[in-house]
Amino acid sequence: MNKKLRQKVKDESGLGTLEIVLIIAVLIAVALIFRQQLTSFANSLIQKVFDHSVIDSVGY
Repeated sequence: MNKKLRQKVKDESGLGTLEIVLIIAVLIAVALIFRQQLTSFANSLIQKVFDHSVIDSVGY
């Protein structure tokens, strides 16, 4: 019984999965906390990229 318990403790096969799940959870939490700032940043980038005045000023 003691030997089986030691093997379970030393088994690290699921450790990679746990780390990835924790990283994803932290990224989602940060995205939810800074949702408004991220949305306004993305909107400003989209407006700059698709601004027609910049495209119209470029001569062919």
